[in-house]
Amino acid sequence: MSDGEDYIPVDCGLYSHYELAIMRGWHLQVTWQDPAGLDHIELLRPRDLQTRDHAEYLIAERGDGERIEIRLDRIREAQRREEGS
Repeated sequence: MSDGEDYIPVDCGLYSHYELAIMRGWHLQVTWQDPAGLDHIELLRPRDLQTRDHAEYLIAERGDGERIEIRLDRIREAQRREEGS
């Protein structure tokens, strides 16, 4: 089974929020659940949005520069934050 088979598309307004965060270089405090069911809360800088295997992903950068991918329908909340807050 591919990762996108059970994907639930996100609202266009939410997708636009992620696009704006990328364009303006905002940091987002993102709360999401990974494929194993573990919850995460991190301050991330969104870098790109990608579509593959019938699912959409946020490509983001952690404070240490590590890049991660989060499937959009696994994100529970994403709030704009100032870096370091």
